[in-house]
Amino acid sequence: MQRNAIYALLLTVVGLTAIGIVMLFSTSAFAQESHGDIYFFVKRQGFWLTISLLCALVGAVVDYHWWKKTWWIFFAVAFALLILCFVPPIGLKINGSRRWINVGIGTFQPSELAKLAVLFFVAWWFEKFEKDSGRLFKGFAYPMAIVCIILVPIARQEDLGYTALIGAAVLCMMFMAGMKLRWIAPIIIAGIAGILYLATHISERRDRLLAFLNPEEYQASGGYQQLQGLIAIGSGGVEGLGLGEGRQKMLYLPYAHTDFIFPMIGEEMGLRITLLIVFCYLLICLCGTLIAMNASDRFGMLLGFGCIMMITLQAIVNIGVTTSLLPNKGMPLPS
Repeated sequence: MQRNAIYALLLTVVGLTAIGIVMLFSTSAFAQESHGDIYFFVKRQGFWLTISLLCALVGAVVDYHWWKKTWWIFFAVAFALLILCFVPPIGLKINGSRRWINVGIGTFQPSELAKLAVLFFVAWWFEKFEKDSGRLFKGFAYPMAIVCIILVPIARQEDLGYTALIGAAVLCMMFMAGMKLRWIAPIIIAGIAGILYLATHISERRDRLLAFLNPEEYQASGGYQQLQGLIAIGSGGVEGLGLGEGRQKMLYLPYAHTDFIFPMIGEEMGLRITLLIVFCYLLICLCGTLIAMNASDRFGMLLGFGCIMMITLQAIVNIGVTTSLLPNKGMPLPS
């Protein structure tokens, strides 16, 4: 059963990657950042895909217990890089937020590394303190306080989406580790209240929230992007307009080649393919969880489960945003 889950997971990931490359080529030629090179984003994606494959190969070869021994290194490096986001000229301010650093060949978002660092730490903690997983302090308060060392600078970057994403993944890991169910509801309510408080006190986020609640009133400003996304999905219907035939990518839909690529898939390839993509992420969640549950030890189980939750929750957020089920948040569809 586990072997079949591994094969299904690999096949699903390859399929999503292939669809992503094809749609990136179809949509990125019209992006202003392409500088007239229709292959600009495809080549860049190919470069990072190669890096990702090398990292995956290293992850497959290296004993994962090494991550348990070195979690604190990743945690410290991630924290340092997050702080560098506020130090110009290393830290870059793009679209009103300081979330990127200049790495010479391009930009890097330290919160991506922070996600891994947090997963390593939480898996290590709940293996080390397995007997205390159901207690308030060692099972929640202490580890969450340490996680907040990473979450606070991310929130200070006005990146509420990644703050909520990492926090939600950590809660899922804590629940899997044995955190008592009666604590989850108050924690979720407090987290949502905190996010809403910050969102209403940051002008740009407040505008996005108001646009989500009143899309018709803000259709020419904060609600424009999501409205164009809905037009793209509606235009494609069940069959789609055909690969390369989408119209919203022609400067109507901002970030059609990145955050809003899901509506473009709907416009060009139709409802059937968008539902297939949703099914693929569901399959990743189910197969990944099954593989994690069969890990040889607690650290491997929690780390695998945390990785799957991070991917699944990010996909849920992106699809929710691009279909106007959630407020607008710049978070790409994982592929």
